Amino acid sequence: MSAALRSRGVLWLAMLLVPPAGLVLLWLRPGWRIGSILGKLGGTLLCAMLTLGYLFLFGMRVELSGYGVPGFFTFQKPEAHFEQLEKNRAAQKAEEPKSQSVEESKGATVGSGVAASASAPATPGADKPARAAFPAPYWTAFRGAKRDAVYDEMPILTTWPREGLKPLWRQPIGGGYASFSVADGRAFTIEQRRGNEVVAAYDIETGRELWTVSWPAHFQEPMGGPGPRATPTWDGGRVYALGATGEFRCIEAATGKVLWSKNILSENGAANLNWAMAASPLVVDDKVIVQPGGRSGKSVVAYSKLTGQVIWSALDDTQAYTSPMVVHLAGRRQILTVSGERAMGLAAEDGALLWDYPWTTQYGVNAAQPIVVDQTHVFLSAGYGHGSELLEVTPSGSAFQVRTVWQNVYMKNRFNGSVLHQGYIYGIDEGILTCLDARTGERKWKGGRYGFGQVLLASGHVIVLTETGDLVLVRATPQRHEELASFSALEGKTWNVPALAGGLLLVRNTTEMAAFRIGAP
Repeated sequence: MSAALRSRGVLWLAMLLVPPAGLVLLWLRPGWRIGSILGKLGGTLLCAMLTLGYLFLFGMRVELSGYGVPGFFTFQKPEAHFEQLEKNRAAQKAEEPKSQSVEESKGATVGSGVAASASAPATPGADKPARAAFPAPYWTAFRGAKRDAVYDEMPILTTWPREGLKPLWRQPIGGGYASFSVADGRAFTIEQRRGNEVVAAYDIETGRELWTVSWPAHFQEPMGGPGPRATPTWDGGRVYALGATGEFRCIEAATGKVLWSKNILSENGAANLNWAMAASPLVVDDKVIVQPGGRSGKSVVAYSKLTGQVIWSALDDTQAYTSPMVVHLAGRRQILTVSGERAMGLAAEDGALLWDYPWTTQYGVNAAQPIVVDQTHVFLSAGYGHGSELLEVTPSGSAFQVRTVWQNVYMKNRFNGSVLHQGYIYGIDEGILTCLDARTGERKWKGGRYGFGQVLLASGHVIVLTETGDLVLVRATPQRHEELASFSALEGKTWNVPALAGGLLLVRNTTEMAAFRIGAP
């Protein structure tokens, strides 16, 4: 065999067995004729394809970023993650305080917690009984009780250590994109664990899992992957949790006992959305409001919060991903929400349509929460090239009149809402933090590439949880983008909205959760 043939055989063997090494050998070979160059380019493509194939064979997983392109790579298989989570919870249960009350364990799976790491058990006795020595419930729903992502319960630390805030605790969590609601020292969320959706209650000081309620359900789509999306809502000692496929539970917050349940999609003749049920339940007066998107007047439905009986239903709209919210606008207390077709105000008493405004976005993705700017003005935003508008809603006899004050493309919130501070709106415009003048729509600045993360407002500062899991502190000023601190809080793709209560900042994504003490002493 000639030396040339031997050399070519070695090259092919290297390209097939160790593609990166084969690529190096390929380009070290002499010859720069057109045919040789084309051959090298073809060989490079083959090496790249083989490399990717081997990586997938050895368990590499690819997740899409908010831009819809591959952005996150990991070798942790779902099975390994669930085994880690189950081992963690088993370790917690083994350390469960002996003094735990019978009432607290009744009707639920109860565990104990972890502090500081995913494997270390919490100090025995760190658990606290419900409704004892806790501040009044504050962050009880998605983006807070008012759903405006503004925290004013107490001042926060606005000077962070160079190395970042130290986690109070950190541990694995199931999949999904829900946030937390917090009350009586407990944080409530919903997760995907293997083939079940799981509502879980955690002690906020230790991360101790107190109870879980689960049911078989597994929603998955290519962009976001598996898991529920809608944040549970706490009200009067009850937790209202909605799964991705429409399963809806009213749960006793102290024990995990299911008080009533139903499926809002099948009950209202509605099809699921492309990216699943994501609107968090809204409790108003004696009702809990959900948005199944059914026809024949069943797009928005109000159930009795105590019994689950239907009180009223309204509209025929295909729904979107925005959570309903109670606001005072144009002199009227009302439910403000955005469907797949329009923004609107509904009477809380009977669901009557008070006003509406066309608001359609590509793929039907209306997901950003509206902002009530003042007594007559509402800010709307959407991504995928749509942009933002300021609406003026005013009384007109027995009805309401709606007009556009301004519109532009300077704030395009995809699935991340903005916040309002002293007349200025701060939000993520297609991955970049942006400040707008709420009165005029003028863009004051654009800076800070945080991906499709989420924002909160506290003590005159914007807290950003970036798409890659970093926590960033930015001064809320229209003068300029002023980043004060940044550190890594979570690993992996992070689209979940943070929660703030009792001075604790709770963060999570599809694989882990953590708490940081951020309240100023």
